[in-house]
Amino acid sequence: METARITLVIGGSRSGKSHYAENLACAHQGKRCFIATAEPFDDEMRERIAKHRKDRGDAFYLTIEEPVDLAGAIQRIPADACVAVIDCVTVWMGNLLFHHGTHDGQYPEIAAFTAALGHVLCDMIIVANETGQGIVPGDPESRWFRDHAGWLNQDLAALAHNVVWMVAGIPVAIKGSL
Repeated sequence: METARITLVIGGSRSGKSHYAENLACAHQGKRCFIATAEPFDDEMRERIAKHRKDRGDAFYLTIEEPVDLAGAIQRIPADACVAVIDCVTVWMGNLLFHHGTHDGQYPEIAAFTAALGHVLCDMIIVANETGQGIVPGDPESRWFRDHAGWLNQDLAALAHNVVWMVAGIPVAIKGSL
């Protein structure tokens, strides 16, 4: 059996990350799974989630909605899936911050998630926001979030076979190939 491959798709807001990741997954022949991390905290987020669901259509035979336990979501991917998309780990990090607040060290969910990636049976496409290219946030909580999201992105890039940076809808391979 061929080894499962991990692709990290990273970029700024509205750079085309999700669209690229979904198209990449749809190039796989077989069953596709989508792991959605967003929580509908307000009307605007509910509208975003609804639009994403509509845009995905029936391209994915299974959607797992998991805002906190990504390791558990990975374990729930059926054995016959050929690829899974996780969209988005930065939103997931925001969920962890919302549920647990800031603290010294790393959330245990992050260690569990990165460990679970070492045991995936299907290709994984992970979507993340690049948070380190903007201005320095003005408050401690936002700086904490930016720092921890950046460290998570570094860890994911180290694990990934391919890292694709999205710039204005254009994919640029920065590790591996497109």
